Amino acid sequence: MEFRIKPGYLAVLATLSLTSINADVAWAQSAGSLPEVQVSGAREGYVAPTSVSATKSEAPLRDIPQTINVISAEVIRDQHATSLQDILKNVPGIGLSTGDGQRDQVFIRGFTAIGDQFVDGFRDDALYFRDLSNVERLEVIKGPAAVLYGRGSSGGLINRVTKKPGVDISDVSVSFTSTAGRRGEIDVGRSGETVSWRLTGAREQSDSYRAQQFIDRTAISPSVEVKFTSDTKLLLQADYIEDRRLTDFGIPSYQGRPVNVNPGTYYGAPNARDADFSQSRVASTAATLTHRFNDSLSLRNAFRYYDYHLNRNNTNIGGVPGFSANVNEVLRTMNITHASLMRDENGWFNQTELTQKLNWGGTKHEILYGVEVGQQSKDAASYGATLVASGVSIFNPVIPTVNPALRGPAAYTFGTYDTLAGYVQDTIAFSDQWKALVGLRYDSFKQQSRLTGTTVGNLSRTDNAFSPRAGLVWQPGETQSYYLSWSRSFQPSGETLPLATNNADLAPENTRNTEIGAKYDFLDGRANATVSIFRLERDNMKATIPGTTTIIPVGKQRTDGAEVTLSADLKQGWKVLAGYAYLDAKVIESVAVDGSVNSPANVPFKGKRATLTPMHSANLWLTKDIGYGFTVGGGANAVGSRFANPGNTVSLPGYFTADAMAVYKAAKYSVQLNINNIFNTGYIVSGHGTSPNLSLPGAPRNAALTLRYSM
Repeated sequence: MEFRIKPGYLAVLATLSLTSINADVAWAQSAGSLPEVQVSGAREGYVAPTSVSATKSEAPLRDIPQTINVISAEVIRDQHATSLQDILKNVPGIGLSTGDGQRDQVFIRGFTAIGDQFVDGFRDDALYFRDLSNVERLEVIKGPAAVLYGRGSSGGLINRVTKKPGVDISDVSVSFTSTAGRRGEIDVGRSGETVSWRLTGAREQSDSYRAQQFIDRTAISPSVEVKFTSDTKLLLQADYIEDRRLTDFGIPSYQGRPVNVNPGTYYGAPNARDADFSQSRVASTAATLTHRFNDSLSLRNAFRYYDYHLNRNNTNIGGVPGFSANVNEVLRTMNITHASLMRDENGWFNQTELTQKLNWGGTKHEILYGVEVGQQSKDAASYGATLVASGVSIFNPVIPTVNPALRGPAAYTFGTYDTLAGYVQDTIAFSDQWKALVGLRYDSFKQQSRLTGTTVGNLSRTDNAFSPRAGLVWQPGETQSYYLSWSRSFQPSGETLPLATNNADLAPENTRNTEIGAKYDFLDGRANATVSIFRLERDNMKATIPGTTTIIPVGKQRTDGAEVTLSADLKQGWKVLAGYAYLDAKVIESVAVDGSVNSPANVPFKGKRATLTPMHSANLWLTKDIGYGFTVGGGANAVGSRFANPGNTVSLPGYFTADAMAVYKAAKYSVQLNINNIFNTGYIVSGHGTSPNLSLPGAPRNAALTLRYSM
């Protein structure tokens, strides 16, 4: 399915003025001042007037010359979202990856964001599935954001803003799904003059529409805030999540499309609970000290430590030793292999930031000075793929029982990452109409790896890079804001994984983003909209030469695109969240070829579309309070066709799905019903990103019933 919009219409949208709307928006701060804003407790509604991720301080979205998507806790609750995949369907410009069946992984504006996960501004690049029980809101920054966050962030980054003390809340819920799922959540907190605390958590056990699939997870997050004085506070947080589930790599392709089989068909071991599971455990602690010296000067020091373990085992479609001969389309058969992977990681980051407000030369400034240091240790034991069966039918797979101890030759990597960075950012108000945001970060990123097993050696490299950004904002009135911005970021060769002999000598990739946009606030501040047009370019991209382990720079990828978003909390009881993205993402310079395809082989990258990136996608979600405690709602997602592999020989068809919800709320309890994919559409929700054969069917029609008690 494809749906089209003329490029001329996009230009009209970008320059459209909403001055005909009679709006009278009351803002908490004047256009020319930059006071500090402290936020505590849950935000109600779908409209988010501010963001903390783009500037590392609470700032109005209209003052930020960049596209920021904010998904509130109320949206998460209304949609009964429990994973990042569930909630990111509300963000235009996002493509979903299977993440090897073990982790959250998305593409943003055509570029993989495997390492661009953050929590409260800290890098959270361990490869696991996050839980939303402790998430107050989700903020997605579009385009490079390295000026504040460092390496990576080519298409954007995802920052989870956690629930914190400062509210009196007692909320307990239990959910039951049509796939035998049971999930309980708690959110309990008390606020005091000196000490406030909060505890959130979740326990989930469920099966799935996918045969053999199961989930068994536990999450718990306590936090305490101590107010030493009105100007000095200490926030202590801890987080623990343990997750065990099927390692699901999806289904193969045939003649340019995923095979047409029942969405529950599993291409792995019949004893998958023992042979094909991924078990991850992540524990973290954080401490944030803030001190306000006076009205113009404040200090923040934040520290986070994490520890991550993964035990991944998978039986899936694959060749031996590589993936170049995994499916035979003539015989309509495939090879099935088994492999294992163990990861052990730990690391810490410390951020020290000084915020200064001053008047100088007739302008008002809010300057952020920051220093970040950190170290990560990432060790892995990878066991090569071992053949389980050959000649297995791709339409009716019959796979033998797999010995969970079956392992190929082992390769070990021991890697360390050292980060040292300094950054400065200035938010400038020239007048009530003209504002600017400029910043610069310098990173020294050192990587070291020790290899044993099949490959032995010691590798090291240090990358030093500047990451600048600049943006100009024009606000002719309280309801309109127009901006132009430019930014640049870098991505080292071994950004999330230890260095290897095939990438240690390669320079970082560089990304540039140029964006023009407009932001509107109307209906007395109960609605806002953003329109943006951008060009995103990434140089020195890398790929593996087919049949070898050699990685080479392959050239440049470019995304020309436009996005439109709308959120509203209307007086008549309507709440709306909508978005549309147009992404023309292509490899424009490359010498690489795709050797992973089933047939034909060695297709050039150059001129091909970026994988897992639809040209058109749109989302809509709305609810209506109909009185007497009842609220009803629903939404839809339309996603255009995507390509599964860089050679563009396998296409994932476009799709349209629709969801519905109804809730009854009394004084202390509520009953909520969610029905997803109400038309029982068959579709592919995600792919691997490099392979033509590892695509995951989406869920058929399913339902969830949630009982909630609050006081």
